[in-house]
Formats: sequence, C-alpha cells, structure tokens
Amino acid sequence: MPKFIVYFAQLHEDFRLPELDALSKLENVRVEYDPRSYIRSSPFLVVEISSSEQAAKLVRRAILIRSIIEYWGSGHTYSDVYAEVKHEQERWALYKTSSFKFTVDAFGKSLTQEEKVRVINGFSFLEFTGPIRMRNAQAEFFVCEEYDETREPKIWFGRVVGTGSRDLIDRFDVKKRKYLGNTTMDAELSLLMANQAQAQNGMFVYDPFVGTGSFLLTCAHFGACTVGSDIDGRQIRGTAGFKRGVDGIRANLAQYNVESRVIDTAVFDASRNPWRPGPLFDAIVTDPPYGVRAGAKRQGRVGGTKSELSLRLVDGTPNHARPDYYPPTEPYEMSFVIRDLLHLAAEKLVVGGRLV
Repeated sequence: MPKFIVYFAQLHEDFRLPELDALSKLENVRVEYDPRSYIRSSPFLVVEISSSEQAAKLVRRAILIRSIIEYWGSGHTYSDVYAEVKHEQERWALYKTSSFKFTVDAFGKSLTQEEKVRVINGFSFLEFTGPIRMRNAQAEFFVCEEYDETREPKIWFGRVVGTGSRDLIDRFDVKKRKYLGNTTMDAELSLLMANQAQAQNGMFVYDPFVGTGSFLLTCAHFGACTVGSDIDGRQIRGTAGFKRGVDGIRANLAQYNVESRVIDTAVFDASRNPWRPGPLFDAIVTDPPYGVRAGAKRQGRVGGTKSELSLRLVDGTPNHARPDYYPPTEPYEMSFVIRDLLHLAAEKLVVGGRLV
C-alpha cells in the first residue's frame, strides 16, 4: 500500500496512537504501521493506507494530527531525498501544470526565511509550471527538517493530502465559553476523548461526572446524543463556578448550537444511579474527580446514616422534600471512584461500547 507521513502535534504523546487507532475504526480506514517505529519525541510516523482519499478521511476530525502527507522521500541529506524523489518521476506529471505551494518547516530548530527559500529552490528539478498560490493551491508540498538531540537532521518530503481539526481547539477554548467552572476540562483533551470514544451520529454518550458539561459539548459536536449527571447540581445549574448567573450548562449548549443533541442533565450519585437495568450507552466519557481541584464525594454521612436528621420536619415539611435540600455527602476515595465507574461501564455499556 502507498506510504504516508502522519504529522503529529507534539502534545499528549501517550494519546496520539490511541486517537489514530480510534479514528481508523471510526472512519473504517485500514492503517498499517509498525508500533516499534513510533518515537514519542518525534512528530512523524510513517503509515500505509490504500489511497490519498482514505488518508484524508482518516485525519479529517483528528485533534493530535496536524496533517497527513503522501510520502515522496526522506533522508539525512537533501541529496538522499532528491534521489528517492527522482525514482518515481511519473508522480510529477500529475501536478506539472497545477497551482502549487511549498510549506517548509523544522522541528527542533528554527529556519530563517532565506534558508526556507533555499530549500524550496532545491526542488526546482520537479519543473512545475503551474502558478504559485499561497491560498487554495491545487497541490501543497511539505518539507520538514527534523532535529533530535544528536542535531543530525532527518528530512521529510511529500504532498499534503489532508489536515486534522485542530482549529476546533480554539473554537471550544474554555476562555470563550459563557459558563466556566473550576473543574472545566481543557478543550483539546475533551475533543480528543470524544474522538477516542468514536462519538458520532446515532450514538448515546453518558458523562456520570458531568460538572460544567465539556464532554456533552464535544461529543454532541461530533453528532452523538449525550446525557450527563453529577452529585452536585450547582455546577449544572450555574450557581457555582467562575461565571455564575448565566444559566449554567444550558448557556454553553446554546452557544455551540448543540441543544438538540444534549438530551438532559440530572442530579444524583452515579454510584447509586436510577438507570434501568442492562446496557444503555454506546460510550461513557468522563473525567472523574480526583481531589486536585475538587474532592470526590458520594451520597452518605461520615459515620453512617442518621435518620433523625434526614427525616426531621422543617417548617412542617420533611427535610429531604424541601426544594433547597442538599443530600449529605461523604469523601469518596479515588480507588472506589474507579471501581464504581468500571462497574457502571460493565453494566451500562452495550457490547463494544467504550469507556474513556
């Protein structure tokens, strides 16, 4: 199969291959590569895919992939690259009269404008006669000099066939949201997790620790129907957090126009949930509380239940029936949070469902 260069963002290195594999399944694109060739410190990975169209389809909603490039050549010197490119001259004819542009980049080093021009001129043997267009060119060619700790360059060259969706990171930037809390998940990670969950049309996704609803937004953006719950309704309603009095999660749903795909939110302890028995969700996407910005809690009292407090009357109304009643909670140790989340996933996910 033809070879392609995956150009990763140099972030969240442990999640780049899992996202690639998830997108391969989601888009039904066969991708072959040697996992041993993956280097965390490098932004490049050579893969094999059946066609350029399939390659572009693979990365079109990727968050940790900048672009995918049809492999034309690589080497430690430009002479090595030129020699490999010249072995397949039949490819040149396809773009001889097309409008084109060159993008020159470097990893681990900065190139001056003069150096970039020199690199581009080095490929003059391609003899393209079409117009140069910096926008909307019919063909974009990519050159990158990669430097590691040895300072010996590895040079990559090819034709860009597709780009990821890293622009969504700016669109979902938490600083731009109408409602924000102290546990709001970073936009890049919430989009990445939506990809790993393979969120798409027809899926039903649940977040049992919904907080301010980041995963509801990103999974709904990709077409899934979503629902969320939290033991603390103040985060959902918007009576807690950095931006209060804006109608809570609903303000963000309206801002991103995903109201029709967010079914609802509810307030309850996920470890004592009211869901009907049996499989229900295609994916559970969540960020469990781990006590850094907000301590985990579950329903109960330290020292056990005290019925005389729960059932007492306040102004003639049972305490638990008052509109401002807040159920008592107790600390929720992290190992129990994970245990209960795994039990929830085992019971509520359909066969083949994903816990992210």
